[in-house]
Amino acid sequence: MRRPSLLVPLLAIPVLLAGAPARAVDPQLPNMGSSAGAIASPEEQRRYGFYVLHELRKQGMVLDDALLNDYINTLGYRLVAFSPKPDQPFTFFVVRDPSINAFALPGGFVGVNAGLITTTASESELAAVLAHEISHVTQQHLVRAVEAEQKYAPLIVLAMVGAIVAASHQSPYSTSNADIGAIATVQGLAQQLQINFTRADEAEADRIGIQLLAKANFDANAMAGFFGRMQQALRPGFDENDVPTLLMDHPVTTERISEAKARAEAMTKEIEASVRVGEVQPDGTERTLATSTEHVTVSKAGTAPAGGVPPLNPALPWPVLGRDSSAVLNALLRPSESRAEQRARSEAYYELMRERTRVLASTQPMQTAAYYGDNLRNDPQFVGVANRYGQALALIRAGDAKQARAVAEKLVAEQPGSLVLQLALGQAERMAGARDAALARYARLQTEFPENRALALAQAEALLEIGDQASAKRAQELLRPQLARDDEDPDLQTVFARACELAGDPVRAGEAHATAAYLNGRAEDALNQLKQLLKRNDLDYYQRSRIEARIAELTPIVMELRRRKIKPADQGKLGAAVSACPPGTCGTLSSPRNNSPLQ
Repeated sequence: MRRPSLLVPLLAIPVLLAGAPARAVDPQLPNMGSSAGAIASPEEQRRYGFYVLHELRKQGMVLDDALLNDYINTLGYRLVAFSPKPDQPFTFFVVRDPSINAFALPGGFVGVNAGLITTTASESELAAVLAHEISHVTQQHLVRAVEAEQKYAPLIVLAMVGAIVAASHQSPYSTSNADIGAIATVQGLAQQLQINFTRADEAEADRIGIQLLAKANFDANAMAGFFGRMQQALRPGFDENDVPTLLMDHPVTTERISEAKARAEAMTKEIEASVRVGEVQPDGTERTLATSTEHVTVSKAGTAPAGGVPPLNPALPWPVLGRDSSAVLNALLRPSESRAEQRARSEAYYELMRERTRVLASTQPMQTAAYYGDNLRNDPQFVGVANRYGQALALIRAGDAKQARAVAEKLVAEQPGSLVLQLALGQAERMAGARDAALARYARLQTEFPENRALALAQAEALLEIGDQASAKRAQELLRPQLARDDEDPDLQTVFARACELAGDPVRAGEAHATAAYLNGRAEDALNQLKQLLKRNDLDYYQRSRIEARIAELTPIVMELRRRKIKPADQGKLGAAVSACPPGTCGTLSSPRNNSPLQ
């Protein structure tokens, strides 16, 4: 019997809003604007999105991993750079759910289920889904859905979802029908929105998404190809329980697939015609990639700014990301390579991240390790770098350090320049008791990737295993620059808090623990920790001022939670105090043998 996913009711409304509202216009016509901004300002939409992300973390639904986060955000921003709103801030994240789906939230938040990532057959297919969701955001489809149905304001929608989450924790012996009523209400609203508002916006998101794919050097046909593979799930005799969730939220028809193919063909011809102009200069020192809308100049082969980011597109809004993506970009794109070579390199990196997602999202480590072991023995086509990397990670999670180290060592011998493979070997070495070897490896990698977040976290955790003050202070030094770039990472805050504790800095440790609690959806817990911290009589002026400012930011959030009678133990359930977050504070088909451990 198939176990129902909590994510289905939890995300029903945000996903459906992403496919909103009907307008009596041709989707090919340009957007003439609307009064959608009056419903919720960009700042308010961003706060909604941050709140939902924090709440999803509270439910344990977000797969926070430094390598995956940097990859999915870098991939997303490669598309955003060519969108109608390249300055729009976005946050992309991976959801711990094996179902095949993705969704957009207000404020540029895009969630991608682990099941979708592992189901995609190429990076272009994954990019196609992201491009589609990005287009829902840039075209204001989410807010316009609320504009079309004024009585379904965002707070009411989230409150109803909150009722469902609360009902999911209700005692099985309860005689209350509140959960049934809440679910019926949401389903009714969902059906109404889906019937009235899906087609025009889905067509517009397809059209703009295909443009983004082509301009960002992805296969423009990937969207039609992926939808076609999903549609095959509806062949005669299909099991209703096996229908991809994506098809429920994004209805696919033969007409829609045909239109996507036609658009892709037209866009590909347009891009290819413009790119031919001077793609590679005779002297090999500079080339220009031209699209129909912009010209991107590439500097001398091998040159890059101090941060290490290849200057492929000076308009890329990387600072908005708030994370260091230089290592990811360097792994994906090199100025000296042609577009075809860049795509091949990017594809290889995607395959590593796909297997990483498969392993980290699995709830059965032993079964996952067996999945890789069986396929590597029985399927000659399965013996690639990405699958062997997946095996190394699966063995680490299964506790087989010796074999994991042996697999990782062979991979690093084949590709010594791969940071991803080096990190896997370092993790295996630490688990096998060779911490000094791992630390030496991390130190060497630091010279090549001095600002990489995943490397800094791995090195800091290894240093903290030593347990002395000097090592803890070194860990602090590694993590401080990361916090300056991204203070919305709960794992980073937690590791930094541990480093501060061992280094003898209890005040900074307390602040970091409180921030981690807040990012994980426990606002009242965070506030209480800060209040306790403020009682210390050894605080200096700057420490006291910083803590008081943070208390002032969190107090209205907690007061609103209390006003709504949401107890601290129940915080983390959607629907409470979205508007209370003050500005600036919220910060399957993939298996070659069809025996994916995620199914």
